[in-house]
Amino acid sequence: MAKRKIGQFEINPIGLGCMGFSHGYGGRPDEATAIAALNHAIDIGYDFLDTAAAYGMGANERLVGKALRHRRDEFTLASKCALGATREGGRAIDGTPEGIALTLDQSLERLGVDHIDLYYLHRRDPNVPIEESIGALARGVEAGKIRSIGVSEISSDLLRRAHATHPIAAIQTEYSLWTRNPEIALLDTCRELGVTFVSFSPVGRGFLAGAVDATTTYEQGDMRGPMPRFNAPNLAANLALLDAFRAVAADQGCTIAQLAIAWVLARDPAIVTIPGTTNAAHMDENMGAQDVALSPARIAELDALINQTTVSGSRYTPAMQSMVSTEEFA
Repeated sequence: MAKRKIGQFEINPIGLGCMGFSHGYGGRPDEATAIAALNHAIDIGYDFLDTAAAYGMGANERLVGKALRHRRDEFTLASKCALGATREGGRAIDGTPEGIALTLDQSLERLGVDHIDLYYLHRRDPNVPIEESIGALARGVEAGKIRSIGVSEISSDLLRRAHATHPIAAIQTEYSLWTRNPEIALLDTCRELGVTFVSFSPVGRGFLAGAVDATTTYEQGDMRGPMPRFNAPNLAANLALLDAFRAVAADQGCTIAQLAIAWVLARDPAIVTIPGTTNAAHMDENMGAQDVALSPARIAELDALINQTTVSGSRYTPAMQSMVSTEEFA
């Protein structure tokens, strides 16, 4: 599959979300295993890696830096600010210019690099005009600490305001067969403005890869634990969709994870996706999705099977939803 663009960078359309090595899910590998897996990712062609200051309160950036700073010229590096440790030592959203400047310097130190290729505003601070937060990132560009600016989990209107302040290279939000919110307005706005759309969780936090069943329990700290889609009564209804999904994958000659990723990539020739995994074999599997060619009829079949009307439960709890401003279906 041809490379796709984020700002000045040309990358493989399938990148690697690194969060799971330090945050969000259970079963994290030890450091040596994690470092080996990250290097394996580069070895097999991953050239766009995504981390954040919030993941493990800086631990994920330190891990990525330790594992890969010696291979810095082999991949495009993305990280994020404004969500995580505050200047006072707590955990919150801080989109103030002062908070962003501090987090940027801390990110550079943890990663062991002199610049970050794509630095996102991880969450919009509701107490700070987005123009002020983007302005702080623009000063990071002027200082040579950031190559390009991204935003995450914001609405189309906020994207327009951010882009009017400084060119936005990419917006990142959840997008998959079972999370269609970007189709309301955001994908169209990205096409209009020339902003690359980066899809995270293309396999539905493991659900569309078959990692969840009726017996699954979640370790403490696993973000899926409270999510409505992963709990009764919604879980049983959602699991009922997987038999047909598996049958489609078998007919297509691929795994269900590959089918889910291929669907995302087929939505638009400019979309980039960053499935997250800590498992080298799953990295191989996910990368194989770029060889799965879906016909228009197959895409229509998948669209009808799993969509916002057939999936049960919201993607976030009310508390988690309050931290994002993406459009929601009625």
